[in-house]
Amino acid sequence: MTSKESSRAVPVKAWIAAGVCLVLLGSAAAWFFLGRETSPPCNGLAEDARVQKSVGQAVHPGMNCAALGEAVVKATAGSEPGRHTQAQAQAMKDVLFALGFGPSKEVDLDPALRLPVAAALADYAPDLHEMLAGLNSEYVTKAGRDTPPWEAGGTYRLSVSTDVFRKTLRAVAENPQAYALLRKTETRFAAERLAAVPADATGTALSGPPTANARALGILDGLADTITNQDAQQARKWRDIVFERLLEGQVGPPAYQDDPAGHLTATWLQELKNAPEEERAESLRTQGVSMARTWTQARNTDEQTRQDLLTKVESSALNARREIEP
Repeated sequence: MTSKESSRAVPVKAWIAAGVCLVLLGSAAAWFFLGRETSPPCNGLAEDARVQKSVGQAVHPGMNCAALGEAVVKATAGSEPGRHTQAQAQAMKDVLFALGFGPSKEVDLDPALRLPVAAALADYAPDLHEMLAGLNSEYVTKAGRDTPPWEAGGTYRLSVSTDVFRKTLRAVAENPQAYALLRKTETRFAAERLAAVPADATGTALSGPPTANARALGILDGLADTITNQDAQQARKWRDIVFERLLEGQVGPPAYQDDPAGHLTATWLQELKNAPEEERAESLRTQGVSMARTWTQARNTDEQTRQDLLTKVESSALNARREIEP
């Protein structure tokens, strides 16, 4: 080959090599955009047969996620908070399973669904509490997908498996307003549980409610840790919104004798408000202990009983928080 022919061959070979690279890149791009699995719109909620049946005709494939969220809230809400028909409780259960069931460790929930799902779940405060605490055997045995809601106390209760519940709750809590709503719901219910303890209670009857409260709040603490464990700036923004929502409309506590649950709730919120901003995250983590302390003081519990109880409460909260790995 002459030097002239050789000089012509080099660009030809270069073009061939470039062409091969483009083909390979094109194939890779085609696999990336067409071959990989993609999440269905609205997390597939509108395509789920159980959800379509229980939530109703308002749900159909291809619908807007915000409209879907509204349909979920409407279908699951009772005539009054905590009072639900079997159909309403079934709809709530089907939504939770549709979102959290499966082998994936995390649920990337559509942002438009986070607050509506939280609002729907907040209407089920007793069930939310029991599923958070995980100590009620009835809620464990009736957590299966095919086990229907059951009647108790003039309403219908529901339960879902721990894995499904926590995955869904974690995805919902990405929205700080949704997290604050669920935290407020649990706070009010925890206060009501304490207020309902008889004045002469001893042993487990006395220690059971505050330790269960602390465990439920500890699970929420653990979820907050997973959300605020990465980008510091985003974590601060998330916390600021949570605190703002928790303290929204906060008023001074009524007398315990007049409104025991209101006293416990408002006293803790006052403590959170008075805490320096840099210490509020820690105040959140000690909520179970703080509410139990206020409660024992209002009941004039003797010092030894109080200290023994607070030790159990603190341990319950810490163990629950550690169950949720950041």
